[in-house]
Amino acid sequence: MLKRFHIVITLCIVCFTFAGCAGGEKPAAAGGVDVDLTKLSGVMVYAEVSNIMAYPGNYMGKTVKLDGTYCSSYYEPTDSYYHWVVITDATACCPQGIEFVWNGGHDYPGDYPEEESYVEVTGVFGKYEELGYTYYYLSVDDIKVLY
Repeated sequence: MLKRFHIVITLCIVCFTFAGCAGGEKPAAAGGVDVDLTKLSGVMVYAEVSNIMAYPGNYMGKTVKLDGTYCSSYYEPTDSYYHWVVITDATACCPQGIEFVWNGGHDYPGDYPEEESYVEVTGVFGKYEELGYTYYYLSVDDIKVLY
């Protein structure tokens, strides 16, 4: 009888494990965010951002939420400013930046946060072509200055 009980329990565990792996996309988390980097530890944020950079196709069209230090840069060949959220790992040794484009006709520098402000953005991951290269970015509707 005890042997039968162990077999039934083992089968139930196996069934629940495979049921959790059933196909299809995972539904978006609350608020429509697919990837929320604000909830992860420094080590996990670094790992996920590295994954985004290594496999950008897996994130195309997904809504990503992140926080970090706001930075901008000017690039003379395109006569454009580019905007970034810089994320550091747990030891702050290896920062990585994710470019974002703020939708809605905002003027730089007036409408943008101060350089090195700590910000939170949520946007849809996409790509664009410029000067023969592919670049990945977040298309955001709002920037929240945290401090």
